[in-house]
Amino acid sequence: MVDAVALVPLFPLLAVLINLLLGRRLSRAAVGILACGALAASFLASVVAVFGLVMAGHGARSFTYTLYEWFGSGSFRLDLGFLLDPLSAVMILVVTGVGFLIHVYSIGYMYHDEGVRRYFLYLNLFVFAMLLLVLGDSYLLMFVGWEGVGLCSYLLIGFWFKKESASSAGRKAFVVNRVGDFGFILGMLLIAVKFGTLS
Repeated sequence: MVDAVALVPLFPLLAVLINLLLGRRLSRAAVGILACGALAASFLASVVAVFGLVMAGHGARSFTYTLYEWFGSGSFRLDLGFLLDPLSAVMILVVTGVGFLIHVYSIGYMYHDEGVRRYFLYLNLFVFAMLLLVLGDSYLLMFVGWEGVGLCSYLLIGFWFKKESASSAGRKAFVVNRVGDFGFILGMLLIAVKFGTLS
């Protein structure tokens, strides 16, 4: 049951890919249903994974699902995987549950906007990146999620880019995230040097 954690970020990613490949052929309603369906499936996978973690008992409060070895050199090894523990369990329930409600609200709010397909593409990508951030088994995968969240923040804040206020706000968000990047990279380098791992 805990293995369902691998499906949690998969559904929003699939919605992004389908929207990229077939979005122009889908109606506005179909794009909204696809986006919401992906989040509903992700939330259900989260519930199953968290239930499996709870049923494992107090001795097994942490579960790592390794997809594959990302890279290795000498004694330094980095896996691509997900870590499910009590904190990440709460976070995936919040991200997918609240994210689903935001998606449902957005169907009506964005229905008449000509950029609705692009909006749901950004929103699903944002959720995927957020899930990488909270589930990453290594600081490097967390950093990939952090970068994705920063990119999607820029895209969503500046969504109505023809308005100067939206463009300006998007640029500000982008700059602030770059400051965070510097601290994150510095922290990763210090951890790698001191402990020889980014796990």
